[in-house]
Amino acid sequence: MPIDWIWGLIGGMLIGTGGSVYLLGNGRIMGASGIIGGLVDGSGWSTAAERIVFLVGVALLPVLLMPFYRAVDTHITDNYTVLVAAGLLVGIGTRIANGCTSGHGVCGMSRLSVRGIVATCCYILAGGLGVVLFRHILGVI
Repeated sequence: MPIDWIWGLIGGMLIGTGGSVYLLGNGRIMGASGIIGGLVDGSGWSTAAERIVFLVGVALLPVLLMPFYRAVDTHITDNYTVLVAAGLLVGIGTRIANGCTSGHGVCGMSRLSVRGIVATCCYILAGGLGVVLFRHILGVI
């Protein structure tokens, strides 16, 4: 029986733990798009050091863990146009929704935030429709 699902479970637990530590340590929600957005638009310069440390940790930890894990096939597309378009759409969506999966889905839902629950339902639905459209109808991913 394949047990690859365990990596998703472990990753989810780590994200939840990270969100809890960030909230308890800083008193703020760990929303990755808000952390990045505050650096980009200048609204978060008063906490720039902690934002940069967070982002460096997010980028560096997987690199540090690579020697301990086997190669993982993500089934991601080789079409760079699709990858760039997907990244831009995710970025635009997080700005429109005032948050991302970590802010709304992990931290917002765990606090029983109505806005977080509604946003999470909307992006899960949009993601599902995107897969149906781009994979099953258009065949580009």
